[in-house]
Amino acid sequence: MTTTFLILGALIIVALTAYATYLVIQVRKQQQRKIELQQQQAAAAKAKSDELLDNIRYIATAMLDGRCELSEGVMRIAKLFQLVGMAELVEKQYPATFAHFEIIKAHPIKEQRKSLDKQQRMKLDFARMRSEGELESQILEEAKLLSEFTPSSLH
Repeated sequence: MTTTFLILGALIIVALTAYATYLVIQVRKQQQRKIELQQQQAAAAKAKSDELLDNIRYIATAMLDGRCELSEGVMRIAKLFQLVGMAELVEKQYPATFAHFEIIKAHPIKEQRKSLDKQQRMKLDFARMRSEGELESQILEEAKLLSEFTPSSLH
């Protein structure tokens, strides 16, 4: 009878050891999948960030070439920096761009603009044009820098 208990005990220990080994292997596989997923997400985020930074450079170049209006370029660049999460970092480096953005960021566009009465539209246009006039040369200088922007240039 004791031999039976010893054999039965040994079988239980072997079975529990095998199950514990199986669980450890499953946890390791899960951790590896989690690491791979994090790496894929980081790579996708970097690719998206690089694409947005390319768009910023393109818009800055278009502003310099006259293919993009000053206010439209400023609006797009500032919003792209916000999407990348760098707006606060670059705001001090490109003060004229962000000063103009602060003035025009709340201006309505498309249908919202059309729904305004003429006097309101003129008031907004005047504020935009005054800001453009005061900051145009500085914004264009900053656009030259932005056309070659790299995140490493922040340091």
